[in-house]
Order: sequence, then structure tokens, then C-alpha cells
Amino acid sequence: MGILEVKGVNKRFGGLQALGDVNLSVAENTVHAIIGPNGAGKSTLLNVLVGKLIPDSGSVMFDGNSVLGRQPYEINQMGISRVFQTPEIFADLSVIENVMIPCFAKRDGAFRMHAIESVGNEKNIREQAEAMLDDVNMLDKRNMIASVMSRGDKRRLEMAMCLVQEPRLLLLDEPTAGMARADTNNTIDLLKEIKEKRDITMAIIEHDMHVVFSLADRITVLAQGTPLVEDTPEKIKGHPKVKEAYLGEAAH
Repeated sequence: MGILEVKGVNKRFGGLQALGDVNLSVAENTVHAIIGPNGAGKSTLLNVLVGKLIPDSGSVMFDGNSVLGRQPYEINQMGISRVFQTPEIFADLSVIENVMIPCFAKRDGAFRMHAIESVGNEKNIREQAEAMLDDVNMLDKRNMIASVMSRGDKRRLEMAMCLVQEPRLLLLDEPTAGMARADTNNTIDLLKEIKEKRDITMAIIEHDMHVVFSLADRITVLAQGTPLVEDTPEKIKGHPKVKEAYLGEAAH
């Protein structure tokens, strides 16, 4: 049994079957990629995984506990963090302030933005944030205002904001979308480093096959809301059903 188990998930939007009987098992400490052509249901599935959408039927279990119907902060407390397609950062704050904010998250999901001294030693929080920035090679940019950074650095900052909370599962929604090739390669390297240094599981939705085949231990291919193939990257490459889903014709 995987750390993340999706069983019999169905989701309709009016007459559209977005997900049809989806079953997915993500093994602990692996990188599991979810790919598919446009309209395959990838984003819908991700929104189900983080509790943003409730499926019409089926279950989603993380480490034996259901994620369905939970608030975002509850999902976070379970040990699940999400990296969005467009980096979610506090643009007007400095890099170090962005990473400090998650450290002040209360158990009820609110942020302790007032009277930092009231929640403990600010110096310790700052040191924790600086250590995380050092881990993602951004310590030299700690005083930079986040809004002026490149998209690649904004992504790296968002990763730091997620990782400082020590998640067990990191969900990534097209983490290299809109990046130049150099930033894409840097993000791949960063994710490899994170995987090597931490006991963390990753589930990635991604269109860039260079990213997928560089990182994934296992790949699930969706087509029209239904899992088509699940296998290792080596066996996914050139699979006739995958070619048919992407190219619209069977491979011969």
C-alpha cells in the first residue's frame, strides 16, 4: 500500500466526466508523475488530492487518513504541501520574510502576523528560515523583494516555503511551466537534491517530458479522465497506448 491511495474516484461537471474510476497508488519516498494530453483530467485529479474538489464517489487516503472534505490548513497539517503552477508567494515581502511566514502558522490555520515576539524567539525562526534558504541555494538573496525575482527563483522560493513545514508529500502542478530551459534544468536539479536529502514523496503533474523522465520513478498516464497506463519511465517511453493518447493514432 502506498502513502497516497486513490480508489474509484469519479468526478463529473454537468455532462462532462472529468474523472472516471481513477485508481492510483503512490509509494512512499518515490517521485510519481501524472501525465496526459490536454483535458485528460490531471488538474481535476490534483484538486481532488488536495481537498479542493470533492469527488462524486471514491476515496483519497493519505497515510491511512481521508483527505476529502478537509480545509487547506488541515491538509497541510497532515503533511501535504502543494506547489502551484504559478508560484504562490508574498510578492511585496522579502525572500526571508516569505519563508518565515509558514513558521508562524497556528494549528488552527491562521497566521500569527502580529507581535512576532508573542510566538517565541524571532531569532530562532529567522535562523530556521535562513537554513532552509541555504538548502535551496537562495541564502544570498534573503533580503531581496520577491516580486523582482525571475520565475525560476520564485519557484525555488515557493519550494522553500513548502519544505520549511517538513511535508511528507509534495504535490507539484507543472513546476516548470513558463520557464526558460536553464530555469527548468535548475528546477530539476533542485528537486533531485530535495529527494536525496529528505524523506519525501512527490507527485508531479507535468507536460514537459524532459522533466518527467528526469525525475519520475513511476508514471501514470491519464486519457479522458481515466488511467490508461501506469509503469516505469522506461516502459512508458514508446508505449503504443501512450502514443495513441497523445498523437490520436495507434503506433505500428
